[in-house]
Amino acid sequence: MPSERLSPELITLPQGWIPALVRGAKGKCPRCGEAALFRKWLKPVERCSHCRQDWSLQQADDFPAYIGIFIVGHLLAPVVITMIGTFHLSAWLTLAIILPVAIAMLLAMLQPTKGAVIAFLWWHGIGAFRQERRAPEQKP
Repeated sequence: MPSERLSPELITLPQGWIPALVRGAKGKCPRCGEAALFRKWLKPVERCSHCRQDWSLQQADDFPAYIGIFIVGHLLAPVVITMIGTFHLSAWLTLAIILPVAIAMLLAMLQPTKGAVIAFLWWHGIGAFRQERRAPEQKP
């Protein structure tokens, strides 16, 4: 396998930052969209097996967890209010129901969120990433 990355002309770079985020959220390489981004649940591959992009440079840190907590909290807050206010469930019963649901939701969304954060960092050239775009095609 070559040690250098494939040039942007040889791969299909995303057209914008949203397609790059979608690729990352699906667990695919945000640069080429072909190979897997993760080798373990939250551990990115060192290099993409297709385009050879170095993913060891990523520094997503705790940001994906903060995004997950923010989203799950906003999704479950109305449910908690409804359970207590409308159905008059006790706080303990509400906690017994909501806590496992919240943990499951957080675990389910952590890898897609991390993939999207890595894609965002790559697309914008944040940290050690180099921003790259395909040159617009010239119209005749």
